[in-house]
Amino acid sequence: MENRTLGRTGRQVGVVGLGAWQLGDGWGQVDEADALGTLRAAIESGVTFIDTADEYGDGRSEQVIGTLLRSYGRAGAGQPTVATKMGRRVAQDPANYSAANFRAWTDRSRRNLGVERLDLVQLHCPPGPVYASDAVFDALDALVEDGTVAAYGVSVRTCEQALAAIRRPNLATVQLVLNAFRTKPLEQVLPAAAEAGVGVIARVPLASGLLSGRYTADTVFGADDHRTYNRHGEAFDVGETFSGVDYATGLTAVERLRPLVPEGVTLAQFALRWIVDQEAVSVVIPGARNARQAHANAAAAALAPLDQDTHKAVQEVYDELIRPQIHHHW
Repeated sequence: MENRTLGRTGRQVGVVGLGAWQLGDGWGQVDEADALGTLRAAIESGVTFIDTADEYGDGRSEQVIGTLLRSYGRAGAGQPTVATKMGRRVAQDPANYSAANFRAWTDRSRRNLGVERLDLVQLHCPPGPVYASDAVFDALDALVEDGTVAAYGVSVRTCEQALAAIRRPNLATVQLVLNAFRTKPLEQVLPAAAEAGVGVIARVPLASGLLSGRYTADTVFGADDHRTYNRHGEAFDVGETFSGVDYATGLTAVERLRPLVPEGVTLAQFALRWIVDQEAVSVVIPGARNARQAHANAAAAALAPLDQDTHKAVQEVYDELIRPQIHHHW
């Protein structure tokens, strides 16, 4: 698998990673054995970067990853880079983004993961005023200085937040929604990140499964699946579910994309390859619920780059069907 530099962390990571939200909650139940099988399949496929958060299953995702890490022993040979996130387990009041809370949250994540130092900790889509707070970033710098974390980044909702974060001199990475249904970051964010040497972590790469091409108007998701309970943003920002795209519009756009997919390639792999083709992206983090999905996602890294005509056609589908709905939101 192609390796890229993860921004200012200096680490080399495989360009296709694994998002571990599905191993915690929000996508239906995944038992621990299946979760560990998914993690191991990803590693076997060349994945070297795993993204999680302290709120996924209230720590369950971190704990399962910790079980995986312990299997490597003290030496840690071949151990993946693990990024976690913090800040969504409390009321979204900027006052809660304090040095004392950062200490408590990172200590909890270190216990869950069973590590002395976190590879990368990210603020988890914090409130807008946090980006302007020097005290917040001073507190994050202090965590690096005392060895609690190796580096820090921010997971953002909007392009404006991403640009604000990138201006911070010690920020290592920025994580955002980027896929064929959310192309706005290509305009300013990716060029700014590349110029600053900040890594880009692309999340929601398959638009919550829409870009897998497996769903229809008759598909029913479980009651404990965010594609049911957050369809209109009832639980958290609607941009995290189907990338904020109206479900019916998304299905129409998928049918427009299908003819662009090369023979022998799945639509999901095509969608991942579209992201990998963006040179400023350090790593894309599709989720997986089982070993088969983990292997298939990782295989996208080995596909040939898409040609410019294909990239132009993808953008045309976005401009015609998706842009009017969401471009101004995020």
